[in-house]
Amino acid sequence: MSVRVRFAPSPTGAPHVGNIRTALFNWLFARNQGGVFVLRIEDTDRERIVPGALEAIYEALRWLGLDWDEGPEKGGPYGPYIQSQRLHLYRPLAERLVAEGKAYRCYCSRERLEALRAEQIAHKQPPGYDRRCRWLSPAERAALEAQGTPFVIRFAVPLEGATTFHDLFRGPITFENSVLQDHVLIKSDGWPTYHFANVVDDHLMAITHVLRAEEWISSTPLHVLLYRAFGWEPPAFGHLSLIFGKDRKKLSKRHGATEILTFKKLGYLPEALFNFLALLGWSMPGKGETEIYSREEIIRNFTLDRITVSPAIFDYEKLDWMNGYYIRQLSVPDLTERLIPFLQEAGLLPPGPVAPETRAYLEQIVPLIQERIKRLGEAPELVDFFFREPQDYPPTLLVVKGTTPAMVRTALERTRAVLERTDFTVEGLETALRALAPELGLTTSQLFGIIRVAVTGRTVAPPLFQTMAVLGRERTLARLERARQILAALTEPAPPAAEVRPSE
Repeated sequence: MSVRVRFAPSPTGAPHVGNIRTALFNWLFARNQGGVFVLRIEDTDRERIVPGALEAIYEALRWLGLDWDEGPEKGGPYGPYIQSQRLHLYRPLAERLVAEGKAYRCYCSRERLEALRAEQIAHKQPPGYDRRCRWLSPAERAALEAQGTPFVIRFAVPLEGATTFHDLFRGPITFENSVLQDHVLIKSDGWPTYHFANVVDDHLMAITHVLRAEEWISSTPLHVLLYRAFGWEPPAFGHLSLIFGKDRKKLSKRHGATEILTFKKLGYLPEALFNFLALLGWSMPGKGETEIYSREEIIRNFTLDRITVSPAIFDYEKLDWMNGYYIRQLSVPDLTERLIPFLQEAGLLPPGPVAPETRAYLEQIVPLIQERIKRLGEAPELVDFFFREPQDYPPTLLVVKGTTPAMVRTALERTRAVLERTDFTVEGLETALRALAPELGLTTSQLFGIIRVAVTGRTVAPPLFQTMAVLGRERTLARLERARQILAALTEPAPPAAEVRPSE
């Protein structure tokens, strides 16, 4: 049997870690088995649709490289793949169940249902439909029809016995039918509910395996009963574990970023997030000390028996470490290309295509931070002084520990004089400045600290000599002079106060 799996999101919000992990596991299983990965958009809940959510789903999948074999924009033999374009399929099937006595028309108004729910809650009863319309006589139904009373179609759940299904990861799971509800299949506006359209489309699209989140376990008995009512063979069901934060509570915004495109915006690499998400609830066979695996390695080894049911822990520190590792493996031109949008967003580069000379300049800067950043989004703050003059900083920043303003002023003046005749290479700069420090009675740490603040406007920056070499002689000398002017606020005495004479 050829494996056919699907990812079926609803455009009711931004794609987050949980549902994209589900998409990834389905995609990996399809690729490992040489099967088909289907993307289907389940947009029947019209009231909850969020503008832009559909485009965000497409962007998130493409960013992570989760290409679909069938679906929107691709087509396929079972299309269309957007449920709102398949409305003609659902109602006839629901009416078939009504004709066979497996579903019924429910005429209860919204007001009655709300009152029923309130009463049940007041009596501490589990809320649910009381099946009133299930027992209407033919005459009562005919009267309601003649009045044009709006109705929904509900599934008639068996009242006795139990429904059992086999979960691929958890084994047999049984629900007593007495606790199940007569769920709505078709709403009064003619649109199908999620539960009905989901089952119909999985069958019509020949889905063989349904891998989805643990939250859907309680819905699976209804789905199984619908398959049985139609005489269809159900797919294999497997419910993936929950994702927790390090506090062992369900992952949410309080833990940090959860939306996939937020990770993109923060500067995580798609290959790092792919690797990280693949290990949330699945493990590599023969796992050694490393947790870094290529896309090809993960595909080759991805089997369902390696999926666990224990909650997966989303560790942001581990993700940062992994992302930093992937950043360090990039070539300088590749990392430069990936950093450009972040530098443009920060206003350090103009929007649009980057000129060759600017790209060459960037490729001198990138190696200075490649070992330091864990996310691409950290780069602008580290390199902004390469693109614009340092903002005014307090003159006390120049007076490093163990020095005085007078010592710093002398150091700045002598450094400027030395650099005017120094070869402006990393080696030339280091040789000259190391020799200068003892002449000034300073340690190299003190002198380099003074120069670092003067050149970058900060106490922590990329390697000093490489930074100066990239900036060049003219800009470095200008910044040293600017630092001397800033320091003057500490070294020049304040003007004397005007003498005030008593009036005669």
